[in-house]
Amino acid sequence: MFDLIVVGAGPAGYIAAERAGHMGKKVLLVEREELGGVCTNHGCIPTKSLLNAAKHFVYGKESARFGVHFDNPRFNFTEAMAWKNETVQTLRKGIAFLMKQGKVEVVKGQASFPGGKKVEVGGVIYEGSNLLLATGSEAFVPPIPGADGANVVTNREILSLEKLPSKLAVIGGGVIGVEFASFFSSVGVEVHVIEMMDEICPMMDTEAAGLLRKKMSAVDFKLGAKVTEVTPRGVKYEKAGAEEFIEADLVLMSVGRRPITSGLEALGLDISRQGVVVDERMRTNLPGVYAAGDVTGKSLLAHSASRMAEVAVMNMFGSGSQAANAGEAIAVMRYNAVPWAVYTLPEVAGCGMTEAEAKEAGYRFKSASMPMRANGRFLAEHGKDAGFCKVISDEDTGLILGVHMIGAVCSEMIGTAAVFIEAELRVQDIIEIIFPHPSVSEIIKDVCWNII
Repeated sequence: MFDLIVVGAGPAGYIAAERAGHMGKKVLLVEREELGGVCTNHGCIPTKSLLNAAKHFVYGKESARFGVHFDNPRFNFTEAMAWKNETVQTLRKGIAFLMKQGKVEVVKGQASFPGGKKVEVGGVIYEGSNLLLATGSEAFVPPIPGADGANVVTNREILSLEKLPSKLAVIGGGVIGVEFASFFSSVGVEVHVIEMMDEICPMMDTEAAGLLRKKMSAVDFKLGAKVTEVTPRGVKYEKAGAEEFIEADLVLMSVGRRPITSGLEALGLDISRQGVVVDERMRTNLPGVYAAGDVTGKSLLAHSASRMAEVAVMNMFGSGSQAANAGEAIAVMRYNAVPWAVYTLPEVAGCGMTEAEAKEAGYRFKSASMPMRANGRFLAEHGKDAGFCKVISDEDTGLILGVHMIGAVCSEMIGTAAVFIEAELRVQDIIEIIFPHPSVSEIIKDVCWNII
C-alpha cells in the first residue's frame, strides 16, 4: 500500500512525488513516456534551448553596434538540435535523481484504473491511500480538411525535425505559435502565422502584443483569418470574405491544447469540457483523489502545475504540525498571481490583470508605463530596442493589479510582480523597496513612481 500514487510525471506529477517523498511518504510515480512530461521533453525546455540558440545568432549578426564584429555568423540547425537534446537528457536525469533521493518508486507504462484508488500498469495492480492525476494535455487538432496530412506537425513533431523547412505556415497565434514563429524566422525560414482573432496572444496586454508583432517583422501575420483547408502545398484561409492561399512545405498546428482524460472516466470523476473538475485544494469529487496541472484545464503553465501539486500534497498529508483535511484547508490554489512569459525575440511577460481585465472587473484603476530604453542597464546592453514596462493599480487603494512588460530579460523579472500581487502590495510599498542599480528591474519601481 502506497501513501500516494501519482499518474503522470510532468511538472505536476514529479513535483508531487518529490514533495511527498521529502515528507517521508511511500510514493509511486507512473509515467507512460519519459520523466518530465511535455514541458521537459516536448515543450518548455526544448523550445527555450532552440530560442536561445536563435537569439545568440541574431545577437551575433547585430553585435557591430556594440563594437563587436563577427565574420559571417552562421546557424547550424543540426548542432542546435543536438544541444536541445543534450539539455533535455540532462534534465531527465536530474528528475530521476530527485525521485531516487525521495525514495519514489517509478513505474513506466500506461496506467488504467480498475476501481477505487487502484492503478494497473503492465498487469500489476498498485493501491494507494491517495491518488493524484497529473496526465497533462495534448495538442488539439481541429477537424480542418487536410489537418492529418504528412506536412502537418504539432509541437512534438516539429521539435524532431532533421532540417529546416524553407517555408513554414503556423496555424494559431497563441504562445506556442509565436514562439516557434520567432525561432524559425530568426534563423532564416519564411514564416506565416494565421490567426482567427484580431490580435495574437489574447492574454497579453494589447499594446505589448502589437509591439511584439511589429518587432517580429520577418513574420507575415494574417489576423482575423480562418483556415479552411490544409493541402500538400500549403494552407487555404478566408479573410474579409476572400479566400487566400499560403504556400508552405511545413504546417505547424498550434491552435491550443486539451486535457488528457481518456481512461479517467472509469474512476467516476466529474469531468467537464475544460478538464477534471477540482476545488481550490485540488480535490476531485472522489475522496482521496486529486488532480493537478493541465488535466484540470485551470492554468496550462508548468509552474501552475507544480504549485497545484504542492497544494494537493499539503492537503493530503498536512504541513508541519497541521493535520490534513481537518477543518480549514492547509493550502489553496490561487490563480490571480500566476506569472507568464513568452520567450520570443523580444520577450514578453505579465502577471495579474491587463487594463481591459481591470475595467471589466469594475476597478477604478490607474496605469503608467515607461520605455525600456529609459533604464540605464537596458540601454547599455540593448541600446534603443523597443520595449516597455506597464504597471496597473487600484486607484482607491494603490493595490498592484497587474504588471506587463516587453523587452529582453522580461521573463527573469516577472516573478517580482508575482510577489507584489501575491503579497497584496501597494504602489506605496513598491517605491520603498531598494532595487539593485544598475538593473533592468529598477524600471518597475520607476513606473510605480509615475503612478503616484
